[in-house]
Amino acid sequence: MISSVRGQVLAISLDHVVVDVGGVGLAVLATPATLATLRVGEQATLHTQLVVREDSLTLYGFVETESRELFVLLQSVSGIGPRLALATLAVLDPDTLCSALAEGNTTVLTQVPGIGKKGAERLSLELRDKVNAVAGAGAAGAGSAAAPGSVATSSGVKPDVVEALVSLGFAARQAEKAVDGVLDNGGGDADTSAVLRAALGVLGKKR
Repeated sequence: MISSVRGQVLAISLDHVVVDVGGVGLAVLATPATLATLRVGEQATLHTQLVVREDSLTLYGFVETESRELFVLLQSVSGIGPRLALATLAVLDPDTLCSALAEGNTTVLTQVPGIGKKGAERLSLELRDKVNAVAGAGAAGAGSAAAPGSVATSSGVKPDVVEALVSLGFAARQAEKAVDGVLDNGGGDADTSAVLRAALGVLGKKR
């Protein structure tokens, strides 16, 4: 079990960060909110969960232990794998997720692509009594941090953000429409991570 990694940030992408740990660059998948707290060249500490598959070893990283605990907890429900668990934490901050699970709020839970009404009901039924241990997690603040990376033209941002949204489970046409709306409201230049977070917010409201 790799429970955490600490080292210099070598690179930041839309869905992962590369951290230098003892001379080895580890790729760690993370949500936009987590990635927004990191800076290339600076030291970072991430609480991680290693997911082992027949053909892969994948690290998922989080700024707070509460987010990692929720990531693990979500996967205890049948049909929820690491990809969908990460998408859930990308769309809903930990406080909102804990409240929705505890209250059985399926409207909030179905904002996540890949989670329908029945899936949301199952999540709430199985986890409502278990989220107390991680309720009150303060991960929402991470999403308000300044986004990493350089500012790029909107024409260069759009394909990357759309690809990231599709990887989270949104339909390509739906993702393109959301990104276009964000870019139209934000002007000609935009930061990729900021656009991704804004598009997630738009898509969440429409579901």
